[in-house]
Amino acid sequence: MPYSPISTLLTKRISRPVLIVVFAAVRACTHARATGIHNVVQPEGEERTNIEVGAAAAPPQRHLANATLFMLARNSDIDSAVNSVHEMEDRFNHNHGYPWVFLNEEPFSEDFKRRVSNLASGPVHFGQIPYEHWYQPDWINETVATEERNKMVADNTIYGGSVPYRNMCRFNSGFFYRHPLVQNFRYYWRVEPGVHFHCDVNIDPFVYLQENNKTYGFTITLYEFSRTIESLWSTVNDFMTEHPEYVVQNNAMHFLSDNGGANYNLCHFWSNFEIADMDFWRGEAYSAFFEYLDSRGGFYYERWGDAPVHSIAAALFAGKDRIHFFRDIGYEHAPFMHCPAEPDIWKRGRCACDIEHSFDYNSYSCLWRWDRLFRGDRMFGDDGR
Repeated sequence: MPYSPISTLLTKRISRPVLIVVFAAVRACTHARATGIHNVVQPEGEERTNIEVGAAAAPPQRHLANATLFMLARNSDIDSAVNSVHEMEDRFNHNHGYPWVFLNEEPFSEDFKRRVSNLASGPVHFGQIPYEHWYQPDWINETVATEERNKMVADNTIYGGSVPYRNMCRFNSGFFYRHPLVQNFRYYWRVEPGVHFHCDVNIDPFVYLQENNKTYGFTITLYEFSRTIESLWSTVNDFMTEHPEYVVQNNAMHFLSDNGGANYNLCHFWSNFEIADMDFWRGEAYSAFFEYLDSRGGFYYERWGDAPVHSIAAALFAGKDRIHFFRDIGYEHAPFMHCPAEPDIWKRGRCACDIEHSFDYNSYSCLWRWDRLFRGDRMFGDDGR
């Protein structure tokens, strides 16, 4: 759910981005493409609406995973949301017909529903976020929170003064996977308004995760703003001390820390692109982790983002072998882009991106740290680059 283009906000060389969320939902079900009718689920208390859409395209292949494409958006995002849906359908979903779930803290307009539904090859569902999942909890000390926001504004911290942005980060960290519209799905692909998919996606990434026992997939990894998460790592260490049973043996601590966990190096997976298993977020370890973080109030007293929260949890509680770099999916969320570096992958995917402009080994990228964990599988020098 964008607030303003990040490229207009990054006036310095520092380019740590903000989070915007859109999920594409996938589900093994019979869809109504053949009839040109999509059943659209409204927020609780509203009537079910049937939206007629064009049926010019051939019926898509049956999808094989219990998954969804998910987008968090506002009515004001309509043009950028339509563009993202169009590119996702063109590059991937027209062959599969996976359903879409759109969530908003307010009811979607009829125009929003009509325009995005017209592009979808599978069922489309629209829902409203429950009040208690979106807004700042009553137990947050607003005096303290206001003081901290004002300090961040004075420090020119991106979105430092925004409460809605904090609401979004907390929702993406601990609530999206609980929404009734996604409860029956296991996997999701998060899609945001205004993103670009530069290559054909010739595999089904949901099936890939399922068949290879993967939990989390990413395309871009970079450093977080330290000012926004000053107490996050100490809180993570407190949790690990109290719950060592949740930290898996084959974890990715060396991706997160350069000194065995004493300090956080700020690396995280950029969560505006996520293809992941919601059963992990719903599981015992992550549920305990989120509740612990939430109880400390850091989403509001600081500006903890869902990207470091998800990344730290996946690295420690799922393990490095269950995290996958989708190097063949060309993806862009301005100002950063991942473009497949391998010529055969680039050609096979009919990629439109310029490899020379890929963010992968930019000085602000953490991909070399990820490569270092699997040095035997990569063709880099001793420093992992």
